Amino acid sequence: MAFKPFDEWTTGSGLTWLPQNATLGNFEYLFYGQTEGLVVTLDRTIGGPLWASLVTSTCGTIIAVVAGTLSSYAVVRFNILPSLALSVLQLRLFPPLAVMIPVMVMWAFIGGVDTWWGLSLIYGIVTLPFAFWLMKTFFDEVPIEIEEAARVAGSSYWRVFYRITLPIVKPGLATCVLFVFILNWSDYLLALLLTQKEWVTLPVYMNTLNTALGEMYGMKAALGFIAAIPPIFLGLLIQKHLVRGLTFGALKQ
Repeated sequence: MAFKPFDEWTTGSGLTWLPQNATLGNFEYLFYGQTEGLVVTLDRTIGGPLWASLVTSTCGTIIAVVAGTLSSYAVVRFNILPSLALSVLQLRLFPPLAVMIPVMVMWAFIGGVDTWWGLSLIYGIVTLPFAFWLMKTFFDEVPIEIEEAARVAGSSYWRVFYRITLPIVKPGLATCVLFVFILNWSDYLLALLLTQKEWVTLPVYMNTLNTALGEMYGMKAALGFIAAIPPIFLGLLIQKHLVRGLTFGALKQ
């Protein structure tokens, strides 16, 4: 669909799986706002939404993974706030629409609506429970005897965590980063309610691809093709850790 010309995805008869006259016009329309054969133009090209999605998804992932990793390690190793695990889980128990009205009021009060940091912050908060519980399962499987041996040798708590424990759970950390990034990258509801014009993300932008000619299915397919590239690229970068990360903790000691 992404490579079909306009007449091939608007004609009711004679539809085919593969394009008969493959074209890059749909991609050209997204990047330049116009293409040959279409008289309508786009008010907004894909550049802004693509950059907004990359910035907010990346920052939100960093917030969630860093906070989730440190807090889960503190709970597992030092038994700090044992109730924190269930408290964090409560963030995922409520339907998003049930909490979005107070969130919108708070974000309007602090000036976080339609800003990169406002959307990144809510992404980090919403995906924090996922990162916390995923990393907690990985830390539970690391034998404490390894860390105790390093402590006896004179290493500080931070050095034990950074130089010993974190490398052991690196496969799990890579898996956590990928999953959290996908959650943030594909979000529609939060971006729809907390962005207006400046930081519209790709899922929200896709919903605006409508013209006087109707639904621009070819352009939406091209946008979906482009939107799939960053998660796939990230997965390829960390693929050597993924299999180990997905099975980490499957076997008990």
